[in-house]
Amino acid sequence: MTFPDAIRRCLTLYATFGGRARRSEFWFFWLFNLLAHGVAGILDAAFFGIASPLNAIVSLLLLVPNLAVGVRRLHDVGRSGWWLLIALVPLLGILVLLFWSVSRGEDGPNRFGADPRAVPLAGQARPWPVGR
Repeated sequence: MTFPDAIRRCLTLYATFGGRARRSEFWFFWLFNLLAHGVAGILDAAFFGIASPLNAIVSLLLLVPNLAVGVRRLHDVGRSGWWLLIALVPLLGILVLLFWSVSRGEDGPNRFGADPRAVPLAGQARPWPVGR
């Protein structure tokens, strides 16, 4: 999945908590968040000084899509979306979520949906090979 495909998919499915998300979709959207906050931070510094209203707006606009793609990523590794709450445990929770986020998803369908690597993206004639 390319960077624009991942952004488009995450913003299209902004409130869809069902299904599964590939690693590339999750991490490209994470990169998009980082870039959006960076641009907002630069604009905030240039126009508002110490206040940061643009960063707050970006955070609010991307809150639900971030939660949704996080839940779908957990679904891909066979975990319930409620595991996002483990982030509330200092340090350990973030490390566990990081481990699951970089882990390869389950092969084949699981209880949360079809394998996203086996489903062709728009514009693709056939599924790409799933390498080891």
